[in-house]
Amino acid sequence: MNRRDFLQVSVALPLLASSAPGLFTPANAQAVPFERSSVRQMARDAASKPFKTPDDKLPDNLKDLNYDRYRAIRFLPDRALWRDEKLPFQVQFFHRGFLYSNRVDIYEVANGQATKVVYQPDQFSFGDTPPPKPGVDLGFGGFRLHTPINKPDYYDEVCVFLGASYFRAVAKGEQYGLSARGLSINTGQAKGEEFPQFKAFWIEKPAANASSIVVHALLDSQSAAAAYRFTIRPGETTVFDVEMAIYPRVNLEHVGLAPMTSMFFFGPNDRINVDDFRPSVHDSDGLAIFNGRGEELWRPLHNPRDLQISAFSDQNPRGYGLMQRQKDFAAYQDIESGFERRPSLWAEPIGDWGDGSVQLVEIPTKEEVHDNIAAFWLPKAPLQAKGEHTYTYRLHWGPDNPKSTSLARFSRTGVGMRNENTRLFVLDLVGEKLKLVDPKKIRGVVTAENAKIQNIVTQPNPATGGWRLSFELSSTEKTPVELRASLMQDNDPISEVWIYRWTP
Repeated sequence: MNRRDFLQVSVALPLLASSAPGLFTPANAQAVPFERSSVRQMARDAASKPFKTPDDKLPDNLKDLNYDRYRAIRFLPDRALWRDEKLPFQVQFFHRGFLYSNRVDIYEVANGQATKVVYQPDQFSFGDTPPPKPGVDLGFGGFRLHTPINKPDYYDEVCVFLGASYFRAVAKGEQYGLSARGLSINTGQAKGEEFPQFKAFWIEKPAANASSIVVHALLDSQSAAAAYRFTIRPGETTVFDVEMAIYPRVNLEHVGLAPMTSMFFFGPNDRINVDDFRPSVHDSDGLAIFNGRGEELWRPLHNPRDLQISAFSDQNPRGYGLMQRQKDFAAYQDIESGFERRPSLWAEPIGDWGDGSVQLVEIPTKEEVHDNIAAFWLPKAPLQAKGEHTYTYRLHWGPDNPKSTSLARFSRTGVGMRNENTRLFVLDLVGEKLKLVDPKKIRGVVTAENAKIQNIVTQPNPATGGWRLSFELSSTEKTPVELRASLMQDNDPISEVWIYRWTP
């Protein structure tokens, strides 16, 4: 599975404008009792049995759809769930086909009862593809939520669940970029990655004055089943409160919690062999970490020549995220893609997560259509089979890290050649703290393993109102070099810690 294909498809699926009254009703469906613990029990029961392969059977006319034919299958907005009830949220659905052949069942929850949303062909327009025969319940490929966040009279698309366990969201004024996942298993491992699937969703009907909506999800895979409860609050920053319970069938030695995936093609730190009119192309430019020791770390992303995995050991992390710090159009010069409007995603653990590491996986890519970056929390101890493992965390989709900090931040990393064995690093920093320090006492601290650092220079940057830290790295070795840098005033840190792996 191409990590990015399904993202591009769902972005490109057009919406049909309509002012017709809502016509959607879950016909021929029987309500059953539903409570907060229902999906956990389903996941627990599923994990006690052998894994059942997802239902991917489709009528002949829907098999092997190409991109264009699938894109032409459009959900009709006037059939949206709750369209005619003037509620603060509406739900639209994705058809099965193309990369999304697996069946997903979706339920509406109201007054303690769950009612299946019944698939009907007349909920969609099919373009040149003949529609299925009436009365055939195909289920759905996924769904998206709509609510007004930019204009009070227009229901914007704010999040989408589509493909495996992937989902993504936007905040006010943003457009889709990186994605989150329910669970990652064996990401970056030689034996191959396992892709868990969301098999079913239960969407709670919101009250007339609700500012949030609750979605439950059942996940299944060869190695584990899991239950999720998402409380989604769209706005200036769109926030997901996530409650997760995992039930492994086998010991999970390489399981990613709160995983996220993004794209980094090139930037000012990584333009080797790039022939492109744009200065940068990426959905995220760095990994930020607030670790349990109180350190604030910044790791710029890059597009490596070979697969690279970085592990940042920690205990009880305060948060981490793939961030899009560069918000200036001039940094991208791409009118169509709008990279400066892509959201950052911050994962905030609730409670103690114990020992483990934030893992960063960087995969080589020669095209911007591939999501080649992954980040997640890897527990130190395997999750034991036949047990219940619960985690709670908060996802923040928005323009920046939600946690305010007094430290200056690295806003740009530039790298260029000085001579055959020497590279020049130019790091820009911004922040209010830089305006309060004594310029005579600012010093840059740079360290490197198996390499020589020289010509460390710190100076004000009048163009940004911040500071610039530059240095030269000299090495004749052919192995990666781990770098660490920060700004200090006497012995006190005034910036976060910049960490980087330079590969010859």
